[in-house]
Amino acid sequence: MLEVRDVRKTYHLPRGQTLKAVDGISLSVMPGEVLGLVGESGCGKSTLGRCLLRLTDVSSGQILFEGQDITHLSERALRPLRQQMQMVFQDSYASLNPRRRIGDLLAEPLKVHPGPDGRKRSRATIAARLHELMDLVSLPAAALDRYAHEFSGGQRQRINIARALALSPRLVVADEPVSALDVSVQAQIVNLFADLQARLGLTYVFVAHDLAVVRQISTRVAVMYLGAVVELGETDAVLHRPAHPYSAALTAAVPRPVVGAVRAAPLGGDIPSPVARPAGCRFHTRCPFVQGRCRTEEPALRRIGPSHSVACHFPLAEG
Repeated sequence: MLEVRDVRKTYHLPRGQTLKAVDGISLSVMPGEVLGLVGESGCGKSTLGRCLLRLTDVSSGQILFEGQDITHLSERALRPLRQQMQMVFQDSYASLNPRRRIGDLLAEPLKVHPGPDGRKRSRATIAARLHELMDLVSLPAAALDRYAHEFSGGQRQRINIARALALSPRLVVADEPVSALDVSVQAQIVNLFADLQARLGLTYVFVAHDLAVVRQISTRVAVMYLGAVVELGETDAVLHRPAHPYSAALTAAVPRPVVGAVRAAPLGGDIPSPVARPAGCRFHTRCPFVQGRCRTEEPALRRIGPSHSVACHFPLAEG
């Protein structure tokens, strides 16, 4: 469904500096799967998510949606495709206009875009769709007449999900949709995403930094570090048998509800500045297994199993 080929996003800063937010990423998303993007804050997950939907233009590379190159399409040419790919944003309050009722917000894309028959939707059709959307996200129809500030964080995120689903998209990019919510509410929203995928056959790119969330919903995981994917594979393989030292450090840092469990030693050092990325492997300044080759030669993302790839000269696991 979605293919990314050597995509880069570079920001030009004052004093001639450049920030490589996304640095040569190539991956694919298959129909009906959930690809989880994980990594520390600032690694480029959200920027990549926005690039996938052309909300942010890429500096170089290609993005193909259902075989069509959308990398340089104009806004006019992109408009029909917007119905097929939508986004759920992290801040559930900032992404809703506080001056408009929820019903008006959800109806707007239905008014802007034509129906499946190419004609403008009638008021009755829009009203029926709004009630259907409320039912999908388990909110009462009375919510359509209320404003965003009258809802809790979890309810607002349900409204954002309903808006993303209004035009029946095939691909949804969710940018850390549960990170600002309480743990109990997080579980409800993740369960809602899973239920909607099963009912509607959706494809997700799920951006998160919480591995517990990713483990629950993702079928594959891409681990990002300093703008690049350092490991890509099926969820169980990446989270239970990580091949990259950074992936192993992430999984070891997850608290375990076991009495007397020994906490893993944290990674040493800070994340290098993306403006001045170290030579060689981008992780070598923090890697406990670093060797001489790592400091001079950047490893390519290579396959070590049927569906498992890693960017490491000396992977912890093979296959």
